[in-house]
Amino acid sequence: MTTGAKGRIFIVDDDRLIVSLLTRTLQREGFEVMSAPDADQLEEKIASFPPDILLLDIGLPGRSGLDVLAALQERGMEAPQAVILTADDTADTAIRAMKLGAVDYLVKPFEMDKLRIVINNIIEKEDLRRKVDYLSRLSSAVFTKKMIGESAAMRDLREKAEKLAGARVSTVLISGESGTGKELLARHIHQLIYGGSEEEYAPFMAINCAAIPDNLIESELFGHVKGAFTDAKSDKKGVFELANNGSLLLDEIGEMRPDLQSKLLRVLEERTVRRIGGRKAVPVHVTVMATTNIDLDRSVHEGFFRKDLYYRLSTFPFHIPPLRQRKEDIMPIASYFVEYFCDKFQKKAIRGFSPEAEGMMLAYSWPGNVREVRNAMERIAVLESAEIITPDQLPREVALQKRPVDSTDQPVVILPADGIPLEAVEESLIRQALQKTDNNRAGAARLLSIGYDALRYRIRKLGIE
Repeated sequence: MTTGAKGRIFIVDDDRLIVSLLTRTLQREGFEVMSAPDADQLEEKIASFPPDILLLDIGLPGRSGLDVLAALQERGMEAPQAVILTADDTADTAIRAMKLGAVDYLVKPFEMDKLRIVINNIIEKEDLRRKVDYLSRLSSAVFTKKMIGESAAMRDLREKAEKLAGARVSTVLISGESGTGKELLARHIHQLIYGGSEEEYAPFMAINCAAIPDNLIESELFGHVKGAFTDAKSDKKGVFELANNGSLLLDEIGEMRPDLQSKLLRVLEERTVRRIGGRKAVPVHVTVMATTNIDLDRSVHEGFFRKDLYYRLSTFPFHIPPLRQRKEDIMPIASYFVEYFCDKFQKKAIRGFSPEAEGMMLAYSWPGNVREVRNAMERIAVLESAEIITPDQLPREVALQKRPVDSTDQPVVILPADGIPLEAVEESLIRQALQKTDNNRAGAARLLSIGYDALRYRIRKLGIE
């Protein structure tokens, strides 16, 4: 639904008097109204003004209302709720209209009170459907995970999120290593913005900018019209339109192609999207949250990321520190996930960790951050039956970890007398890690105690094949 209005209604009727009367009446009721006297280019008009309800006269000049419904159905458009306006009160007309997707029909002349009842019933049913859909997602595992942690960093993040949510800022940038919980923070902000308002069923859409092939990402973001390219068999909304009046998460924004970065910047500034092959700009009201596990500031200076887009996104930045820098959060997170997975898999409750096991967990660097803790606790909940977790039940990499090297010991890397470029050291270590793991990037990332995406970024930056 459109912000600030009960909904959008598109009237298609060649009777100017009826159109004028309906427009005034519906606008007074709080609806946003658009009209057309015939079906000429109606599909394009609907695409540029996506209505919640279509009031469609059957007896249009040129194409009839039934022809329009058939065309919308054939084109594969996400058709609005259609109400047929007709002077023909025969059952045959009503049956044909319903088969083509109409939800109701009104016989001319009709009373305004009857029209109000029909429209309000449609709006209420659609609101109920959206709320049921939202509440079902709200109760799923996606939304039940919490922002856990009592470190100063986590308290600051929660406080800042509440402030920005109260101001309903339009863009947020969240940075941090892989697995630190960037998407969880984005969902938390979404909940703060929309969870306690009349827009409680506001959509939350997420797209991974690095996971979608280059030839599909633009269509996924902005949508396309039928025939825009070979496989465009029907009109399709992009995630910006699907997230309208809600939130859109652009995950791994640093991996986006430069040409798409410029198009994204235009959308953020104009708050409209233009589908591939389309001519109309569609307004969108979206809270855009972008996440990255690379240093975007550095990426800007190296020419990989647009400076103007970076400044547009980073007006309200968040940074989630890695778990090794907030060790006081490790055990609360581990305890939460143990309880969560024991309940999920209906296993006997685990009451806690032995002092030795807790010490090992606190000493471990957790290069995979919260995601690694989550996976470790899931394995423990499924495979172990003891009430208290001991070192023997911890993951091998935790139990057999090497103790930290004392600062007085021999340095890991000896700096030559005449110096060496830092990037040369970085490249050498990455090549060694890849060689030791037979070019297994995930294994190399573990050896280097960095995230997979961070390793991929460095490989690309250094030109390592």
